[in-house]
Amino acid sequence: MDNRYMPEGSLIGTEQNREVFSSRLSLYRAIEERTVAEGKAFLCDRDMNLHVSTPIGNGIIPKEEIAYGEDGVPAKDIAVITKVGKPVSFVIKGYDGRTLLLSRREAQKRCYEEYVSRLLPGDVRQARVTHLEPFGAFLDVGCGYPALMSVDSISVSRISHPSDRLSEGDLIRCAIRSIDRQTRRVFASQRELYGTWEENASRFSPGQTVRGIIRSVEPYGIFVELAPNLAGLAEIKPPFDPESDPVGRFASVYIKSILPQRMKIKLVLIEVLERASFPPEAEYFVREETDHIDVWRYSPEGAAKSVLTDFGK
Repeated sequence: MDNRYMPEGSLIGTEQNREVFSSRLSLYRAIEERTVAEGKAFLCDRDMNLHVSTPIGNGIIPKEEIAYGEDGVPAKDIAVITKVGKPVSFVIKGYDGRTLLLSRREAQKRCYEEYVSRLLPGDVRQARVTHLEPFGAFLDVGCGYPALMSVDSISVSRISHPSDRLSEGDLIRCAIRSIDRQTRRVFASQRELYGTWEENASRFSPGQTVRGIIRSVEPYGIFVELAPNLAGLAEIKPPFDPESDPVGRFASVYIKSILPQRMKIKLVLIEVLERASFPPEAEYFVREETDHIDVWRYSPEGAAKSVLTDFGK
């Protein structure tokens, strides 16, 4: 795919980007053709204009040209400030021989019209995590164009906050869940890429002792995540203290049984270990060349409960 419409930071070091700034002729051609390019933001001034360095000199993105939205509302101050030190996409609108006039808004508009608007539910694409909120993760799906991945779409295994799975700046793969054509809002999902119950469970066997992460403590047991799409239940037994705030800590657990028809794994808690200081590395179960999913069934055939995602609905 054309790097112009990849998440910000994908274009800046490419020959394609260097060509834009290689000569005055190339620069004026880029202005005429509204070519998307990238540079690194190094300053946000008191008027919330963003200053950007490029191989041919510095440029300015006025505040009203920072982000694209149907309502035309300028970007919030915090959204401008957090771009400092990072690559930003833009279209070059003018050059006076010293300073480039840039528009990130125009780059995002092109990205939406020529790329995002053509995506279909189930399309699998790269995205970059831009920031995290308790309700979900915001992603850059191209030129900084935002998408929201709700916390329940991140994985099957329940997490209390997106930071349990993701970090800001992560380059991830995600599936397009839906696009609201009126508001131009994009919604994404990642749980469909982390494998089915059977694919995850096949990596474990009764009798093994393995490491997991405690995700919740309920009156009837402790949920321990073995993989992003697989968790087991351990009984609460002394000397375990449910008041000890174990959520988010690693634990060693003994696998007592694996029950595919009920999608359950019974565990015995051996020991609570150190707290997880960063999200564990997750593995995708889709091939690198997979660019679309129609239907994803998490539950095993014949399971009492059916869990699936039909992107066509």
